[in-house]
Amino acid sequence: MAIAPPLPQAPAQDAARASWIDSVRVPAVLLALMWLPLTGYVIGGGLGDMPDALLLPALPAALLLYAWVVRAWRSSWIAVLGATLVFAWLILAVSAPLLPLADPNAPIAPFTGMLTEKKGHLFLLGADLKGRDMLSRTIWGAQRVLVWGVTATLVAYLVGAVLGLLAGYLGGWWDEVISFVANVLLSFPIMVLYILVLNAIGASGFNIIIAVTFASAPAIMRIVRGLTMDIKTRDYVFAAQTRGESPIYIMAWELLPNVRGPVIVDACLRLGYTTVAITTLTFLGLGLQPPDPDWGLMIRESASTGLIPKFSYQLIVPALSVSTLILGFNLMADGLREISLRD
Repeated sequence: MAIAPPLPQAPAQDAARASWIDSVRVPAVLLALMWLPLTGYVIGGGLGDMPDALLLPALPAALLLYAWVVRAWRSSWIAVLGATLVFAWLILAVSAPLLPLADPNAPIAPFTGMLTEKKGHLFLLGADLKGRDMLSRTIWGAQRVLVWGVTATLVAYLVGAVLGLLAGYLGGWWDEVISFVANVLLSFPIMVLYILVLNAIGASGFNIIIAVTFASAPAIMRIVRGLTMDIKTRDYVFAAQTRGESPIYIMAWELLPNVRGPVIVDACLRLGYTTVAITTLTFLGLGLQPPDPDWGLMIRESASTGLIPKFSYQLIVPALSVSTLILGFNLMADGLREISLRD
């Protein structure tokens, strides 16, 4: 009696996948311990509406995650520098309630210059036109920019990656329908699409997530689709198909881990784009709403007074904050691309 040949396996691929899962387990846990409390704090209201103790696990998690990132990316000083800029803002954001800062919404002494003491308070970065402490508003504003910007990008990637995997792996009418809708959305200038969506559903943090998803998911879908169409012809995918694995299993465990490199690099760049978009929308009055501090709102409020040289710090401080965060994301993307090319 003939013996059926064994089903093809991919031991090397399975070992590589297991090694990758082990390598990301620790940073994934640290990221969750940092990000979930910060997101809950900001979405829940922050600034007195949520207990400050909620952020207690976030600070040590952020410090440990930064140490892990520096060790993992030590072969690229560009990536380490970018991570340092980003984590500086992250650490300030999660530690804001623990720092001896003035109430960012409390009017103390309008138009007070930098390094000036008035009414018993030292204004290290000066005060805005309403007398609110610029240092306090900058640090508290980092919470809103980071949470809404990163969350919006993650949701856009979740939607775009799923659609890209479906279009690239299943092909056929899945590919035609998804690609057609993506091409329609990509035909709009991205800022016009933001404005159209937010004008239709209103301005808020949650609606910014919807707008960013509409604007960014189609481009993400095309990236993931192209990578999937290339990878689905590999032997380990054929081996999984021969073993009778379902399309969902193949997309989640065979395809998705192998498109992560270019996707992570693009995600770092897109985080910078999203930060610019949220800041611009807030400046236009379509983004995050007052009175809670936000960098785009600070730029908007100082658009007139900041043009006077004496009060230019009111414009320079939030503008530099946005620039350093975006620079950090861009340097991380360049460094990760450099590391991937070496590998």
